[in-house]
Amino acid sequence: MLPLTEAEQQFLLQLARRTLQEKVQLQPGPPLPKIPATLEKPSGAFVTLRQAGNLRGCIGRVEAVMPLYQTVCECALSAALQDPRFDPVRPEEVPYLRIGISVLSSLQDSRPEEVEVGRHGLYISCGLRRGLLLPQVAVEWNWDRNRFLEETCLKAGLPPDAWRRGSRIQTFTAQVFEEQEPIERALTRTG
Repeated sequence: MLPLTEAEQQFLLQLARRTLQEKVQLQPGPPLPKIPATLEKPSGAFVTLRQAGNLRGCIGRVEAVMPLYQTVCECALSAALQDPRFDPVRPEEVPYLRIGISVLSSLQDSRPEEVEVGRHGLYISCGLRRGLLLPQVAVEWNWDRNRFLEETCLKAGLPPDAWRRGSRIQTFTAQVFEEQEPIERALTRTG
């Protein structure tokens, strides 16, 4: 997928926020404007929700099976209500969530030495086990390449050195963007 323009990024962020308002807060939104043609193309994506800087939910779809705008809507709702690491987001929390979106490239088979921290996300699989970490995770935790590979194996439920012993390593890139701040804080600052 080509890099999204600033306007397309803002459209997706507003769409994700609207989805949370409609489905979690049960507040109907205005009619959707025309969806940009670029966002009608299938693409994988992840939606990350943060509250006061802490992870509150993150769900995504690696495969490009539906239009990007639909993937973002589905993942925003799933991150809010179905991330097994967290209780479902309550309606009163929605205004305080900061939404981030990662639009994924297709997966590429890679050798360990080809993995670039800060550029690549990782998808490691062995049998029925699989784990994925977005490119920004290694940067946030200041991991080197080996630690990134090990942590992705652990996320898959594999031993940390499984990447050295026949696991399939795939990389992807992501265009990552997020809201500047939760809507509630922005409104209280200007109002």
